[in-house]
Amino acid sequence: MTASQEAPGGVPASPAWVRRPASLARAVTAELVERIVRGVHPPGTSLPPEPALCEAFSVSRTVVREAVKILQEKGLVQVRQGAGTMVTPPAMWDMLDELVLAATIAAEDSLAILDDLVVTRRVLESDMANVAARVAGPDTVEQLRALVDRMDELVDDPMTYADSDRAFHDTIMQASGNRIARGVVRALESQVVSTARYLGRTERALCVASNLGHRRIYERIAAHDPAGAAEAMFNHITEAWIVRRSGPADPVRLRR
Repeated sequence: MTASQEAPGGVPASPAWVRRPASLARAVTAELVERIVRGVHPPGTSLPPEPALCEAFSVSRTVVREAVKILQEKGLVQVRQGAGTMVTPPAMWDMLDELVLAATIAAEDSLAILDDLVVTRRVLESDMANVAARVAGPDTVEQLRALVDRMDELVDDPMTYADSDRAFHDTIMQASGNRIARGVVRALESQVVSTARYLGRTERALCVASNLGHRRIYERIAAHDPAGAAEAMFNHITEAWIVRRSGPADPVRLRR
């Protein structure tokens, strides 16, 4: 069977399977996640039957069943007695799952999913800045000051600047003590931190403007001003994304 042929059941064959990945169930899962998100298997339809999937991926029924079980855990399918494995609506998908989020970002032509990611990050980080301003000790304040000063020196080196930028935000998240919120933000950012659509424009002037936002956040935390720190973080994340996204932002989505 060539790469251009289809396996029984209408499952497109993939040349990637010639190499037979070491973890077959995870590899089959990743491929099916991408196909579901891209609409190859639309919501409300059933996945091809087990024999077709086994043939398409050259794997055993055990591997296919394990992959389907993982898809079910991610919210992408429901196994219904007598009806097969049905693809669920996107509202049921686990968007914090790295495979689902990565596939959604890759599949969308618009920036809608990234807008949602930024709004979510903004809500969580604004709250964590509020808490950090109340509880941050001298060591944390000094660390933030050093990072802000360091970023002033790195505005001509966007890549290194970005490392300090992430360290600045992570220092605030750690200071807040909210491990769940920090984990959510880190999980979301891990999927987009190196993508061009999320990074957007990175010229010197934008780094300068970005660090002015960082300095306002640092100053409010150093002054132990919770409301001011939250507002500074809210404005910084909003304004930085509006510029990075290289187009007119939707004021309802980003300024709500």
